[in-house]
Amino acid sequence: MSRSPSLSRSRNYAAFALITAAALGLTACGSGDPADVGAAGNAAPAGQRGKIPTADVVSAVHKDEAAAALLPESVRKAGTLTIATSVGTPPGATYLEDGKTVAGQDVDFADAVAKVLGLKLKREVASFEVILPALDSGKYDLGTGNFGVTDERRRTIDFVTYINDGQGFAVRKDSKLTDVTDLAQLCGLNVATGAGTTFEATLEKNRAKCGAAGKKPYEVQTYSDQGALWISLQQGRSDVVMSTINGLRYAVGQQEGLKFLNEFHRLDVGFAFKKGTPLAPAFQAAVNDLKKDGTYDRILAKWGTTGSGIERSEISPPEHK
Repeated sequence: MSRSPSLSRSRNYAAFALITAAALGLTACGSGDPADVGAAGNAAPAGQRGKIPTADVVSAVHKDEAAAALLPESVRKAGTLTIATSVGTPPGATYLEDGKTVAGQDVDFADAVAKVLGLKLKREVASFEVILPALDSGKYDLGTGNFGVTDERRRTIDFVTYINDGQGFAVRKDSKLTDVTDLAQLCGLNVATGAGTTFEATLEKNRAKCGAAGKKPYEVQTYSDQGALWISLQQGRSDVVMSTINGLRYAVGQQEGLKFLNEFHRLDVGFAFKKGTPLAPAFQAAVNDLKKDGTYDRILAKWGTTGSGIERSEISPPEHK
């Protein structure tokens, strides 16, 4: 499945803008000085209505020769990698007001790692569901899209972790749902989620729980466009949304009448590569380098996701159970 980036961009931006109380004014709120973020995160956090943080937390990053030396010689000589970026809503990746510039936590981490390694990234926007298969075909060198590290994905994809996020739920404020600790609590409801995600896989895998309990199964509604997903919840065509913890917290902060319900399952999130990639050790070293020099914490503070920090980057760790 493939979509025109410009068409996808306009649909995503327009649809999401329609359903935010402030119409997602996307006002710049940083001066471009890394000092604007600081330890306390002085840039507007991801959940602040109508604001997309634009403080520069990357340009001051320096190349680390030891980390760069871990790259294959061919990559060092070429100096460029192609990265596929899934663009949806903050804090992961979104478009700024110009409709062209991609910004977000995933973007900052990728750009910072590239600077540590002395590389330039050729960024291409791609639909979430097509990125992982395209890595295997060699179309892209790596991908970002809040890809959770699961045991199933580790069979065909290599990951280098940089944050911890996971699965959660959001509902309308008039919903009778409380904390969802078992998916059987969703029986009989319409559950909206992203196409090709771990959320879709988790929901489909556990759908039989309802029949076993003598209840009507929940219906899984998948969306490639995040704006359409939220409209379905606002208009009552969906009862609950299952998505990333950080993404849900941001989205409900931008819209009236919605609430974040609870975290369901935490997952490490990483850069995605073709299985057996020789790039993983260098990327792991680069992420850990960013932790040492403070850039890592500045990126999290900028996007209001300090609760998603990890102690150290790992290569394809086992899934958290």
